[in-house]
Amino acid sequence: MEPRFDLMANPLGAKIAKRIYNVALAIAQSSLPQATQDLVMLRASQINGCGFCVDYHTKDATAAGEDPVRLHLTAAWRESTVFTDAERAALALTEEGTRIADAHPGVSDETWAKVRQHYDDDQIAALVSLIAMINANNRLNVIVRNPGGSYQPGQFTNLAN
Repeated sequence: MEPRFDLMANPLGAKIAKRIYNVALAIAQSSLPQATQDLVMLRASQINGCGFCVDYHTKDATAAGEDPVRLHLTAAWRESTVFTDAERAALALTEEGTRIADAHPGVSDETWAKVRQHYDDDQIAALVSLIAMINANNRLNVIVRNPGGSYQPGQFTNLAN
């Protein structure tokens, strides 16, 4: 599978990618637990069929010490015992926020109440922004057909600032 277009080779595409990366850095530096961030990015990427992002976020989570069992079970989190109640709330929000067209009217009040129960306002701001940003990244990569398999942890650190 060959990419249709290399966004990073295009000056405007690279400029946009740098801005997106800096938003990701702000979220990464928030008080939202890194493990939760990794699970959210992986789950949205699985739903959206983004091989590049599944590769990226699985490898980054593994490099950060995440348990491979949890990564393997992320797609079946509802039927798994390895996630906390807070992570389950974040994963439910991720699914409902990613499948907006499929889950009218979007995020349920029940899911939102569970998120409010487990996260403070700063963490919610980070979580909602993370879900929006990973969905944007998934769409960019799926549209240009950026394949998974070649990502190396830390590959994009040069995009900071």
